[in-house]
Amino acid sequence: MTRAKKSAPRKRTPVRKTSATQAGRIYRFLRTFALTSLASFGAATYALNPQWRVHFSPEDILARLGWPAQEQYAPAAAPAGGFAHTRFADCPQFFPKESPPIVPASQALRELCFSTFAILHNGQTKTPVFVAERLNRKMLAQAQGMQRADKFYAEARVPRAERAELVDYRGSGYSRGHMAPAGDMSTREAMAQSFSLANMIPQDQTHNAGPWSSIEQDTRKYVMRAPGDVYVFTGPFYGDKPKEIGSGVAVPSHIYKLVYDATTGRSWVHWQANSAHTNAGAPITYEEFVRRTGMQLLPPAR
Repeated sequence: MTRAKKSAPRKRTPVRKTSATQAGRIYRFLRTFALTSLASFGAATYALNPQWRVHFSPEDILARLGWPAQEQYAPAAAPAGGFAHTRFADCPQFFPKESPPIVPASQALRELCFSTFAILHNGQTKTPVFVAERLNRKMLAQAQGMQRADKFYAEARVPRAERAELVDYRGSGYSRGHMAPAGDMSTREAMAQSFSLANMIPQDQTHNAGPWSSIEQDTRKYVMRAPGDVYVFTGPFYGDKPKEIGSGVAVPSHIYKLVYDATTGRSWVHWQANSAHTNAGAPITYEEFVRRTGMQLLPPAR
C-alpha cells in the first residue's frame, strides 16, 4: 500500500507593516507615554503646588513636541454654491436659535468647538472667520475673578500648513489680538483655551489696547445689564491683498464685533480699522455688516 507523501509545509511570507500602521503604533506609544508622564507630573506638581492646575492634554504635549495629532483635525464647513453652511454639531449652543452662520465659501474652513466659544477658522489666512460666544450676567460675574493665563499656543486641531505658530508673531510689530477676549472667560479651562492662536489675529498694538479694549469692556457692561443671553461674534475683515506676517498669517484691514441681544432682538456691529489712528465711532447696522462682508451670522428674521 503506497503512502501519500506529505506535502512540505508552506513558508509563510512575513507581512510587512505599512508606514501608516507603524505610525499608528508609534503615535499610540507616544500618547500613552505622554498620558503617563502627564499624570505623574500633574500629581507631583499639584502635591507641591496645589494652587497650580495643568490644562494640557496628551495631544497638546505631542503637538508641542512636533508630533501632530493623528487625523483628529477639526471638521470642515460644507460648501454650497458660493457659500459655506456651517454646522457646529458639537456646540450649537453658541449660536442664536442654534442656527449656525452662512459665510462666503472658501478653502480650508474648519469648525472648532471650545468650552465657552466656537471658532470658524480659515486655513488660507490662518486666522478665524468669526469667533462666537454666548454671554450672560452670571458668566461675566464669574469671569471677574479669573486670573489671566497668558500662555499662547498653536492649535493642534488645525493642520500645520493652515495654522499660525508662535514664531509667526515674533518681531512682527503686531499683537496677538484675542477675538473671544480673555476677560469674557468664566472658567480656568476657558481662560487657557482663549490663548489658542486660532482665536488670534495680528492686531495693531495701539488699537488693541485703546479703542478695541474699550469696545470689549462696553460689551461686557451691556451683558451685565441684559436680562438674558447675549450672542457676540468677533472677527477680522480683509482687503483684496492683505499684508502678511510670519509664514502667511494675514493682517486684517478691519475688525468687527457683532452684538445680538436674544431677549430684545436688538443688534449692532462695531466696525474698526486695524490701525493705530482708529477712534471709537458709532456702530453700524447688521444689514450694513452683511452688505460689506457677505456673512449671515444671525438667523433670518421671520
